[in-house]
Amino acid sequence: MTDAGTFPGGGSFGGSAAGEMPPMVRTPAPPRAPQAPLGTSEPLPFERPARPEAAAPAEAPAEVEIGPTGRPMPFLPEPGPVAEGARARVISMCNQKGGVGKTTTTINLGASLAEYGRRVLLVDFDPQGSLSVGLGLNPQGMDLTIYNLLMQSDVTLDEVVVPSGVPGMDLLPSNIDLSAAEVQLVHEVGREQTLQRVLGPAMEAYDVILIDCQPSLGLLTVNALTASDGVIVPLECEYFALRGVALLKTTIDKVRERLNPKLSIDGVLGTMYDGRTLHGREVMERLVQAWGDTVFHTVIRRTVKFSDSTVAGEPITSYASSSPGAAAYRQLAKEVLVRCHDA
Repeated sequence: MTDAGTFPGGGSFGGSAAGEMPPMVRTPAPPRAPQAPLGTSEPLPFERPARPEAAAPAEAPAEVEIGPTGRPMPFLPEPGPVAEGARARVISMCNQKGGVGKTTTTINLGASLAEYGRRVLLVDFDPQGSLSVGLGLNPQGMDLTIYNLLMQSDVTLDEVVVPSGVPGMDLLPSNIDLSAAEVQLVHEVGREQTLQRVLGPAMEAYDVILIDCQPSLGLLTVNALTASDGVIVPLECEYFALRGVALLKTTIDKVRERLNPKLSIDGVLGTMYDGRTLHGREVMERLVQAWGDTVFHTVIRRTVKFSDSTVAGEPITSYASSSPGAAAYRQLAKEVLVRCHDA
């Protein structure tokens, strides 16, 4: 028999041992709200305030197209005629990483600019001669290339320039001989300005000059940057391509500081973009975070039409004129003209 008020184990109701029941505590009732005196109109403290008058509905914002870069797509007017007496704008396609779309962009941007009435000269400044091959030429069978123009004082620009097959667009071809120029120019006086000197006669004959650079940061690339007003950086939407852009920017800054004060980055172009993959979208997001408004709104997506047009030896604007790839490069041409103040 146990004492009243205790458990068989010996603990009391008020004890604190594990497993024991705590004492019951009565919760005090909340205080009543004060009542308003009879005959007054003042609201009680707990009454809900009167509903405010409904505001006029806001106008729905105009529908804005958000591009792959995550920014609203700008309105780009149709390019007008070229101003009389305008000097050609020289633009280098530059990236020390290969396979990012430099040659494809040079061909198709040049063809799109020619469609808008610009006289365009493409300069194949890569010993591989990819730009020449992409326009259906055999660079190895040519007697004169840009190598002869650089290294032989008796060769003129008109002797080397060949038609590209696109109305309004010409080509300065190249082949493997150009690789020897990088070695031979080392001992020349003013070697960094050699390309600038030989392109002098073209400044009045053309509206835009596009230079397809080799995938390196050697003397040939420095020559191209020294001769240029601006740089377009094609960048594949892949992680490894994104990492190498910082080194290119350092080179551009050095050329601007020491050789060409007018040099500027016209834009960074995302190429080979696939919006269906998370990786592609993340790379594009990081690219915009790093470069901001320098990134073109236009993005070049992956499509087999680019490979097909290269095999055919013509730009995508003529090979598949109604394809999304052709539309993208026409859009890029408009954006370049706007950024360069209608170069």
